Amino acid sequence: MQKRQAFDSTHVVYRAEELMKAASNRYRITVQVAHRAKKRRYEDFESPVEDPLMKPTIRAIIEMSDELTQPEIISE
Repeated sequence: MQKRQAFDSTHVVYRAEELMKAASNRYRITVQVAHRAKKRRYEDFESPVEDPLMKPTIRAIIEMSDELTQPEIISE
């Protein structure tokens, strides 16, 4: 039985490429994604899970690329 994907993997790769192109330092953006994913992972334990099929790293990539294209949604 195959697991249903809640997202398109090519879309996530495209978003990750956007982040890398916009970053001045590839290492720094990678660390920022990792920290955001770790933070979201621990927040998910405390609150109900929005999308159980989306991993924290993928969610962090999508959120950060949204913040690049739509700066009005930055919450930090």
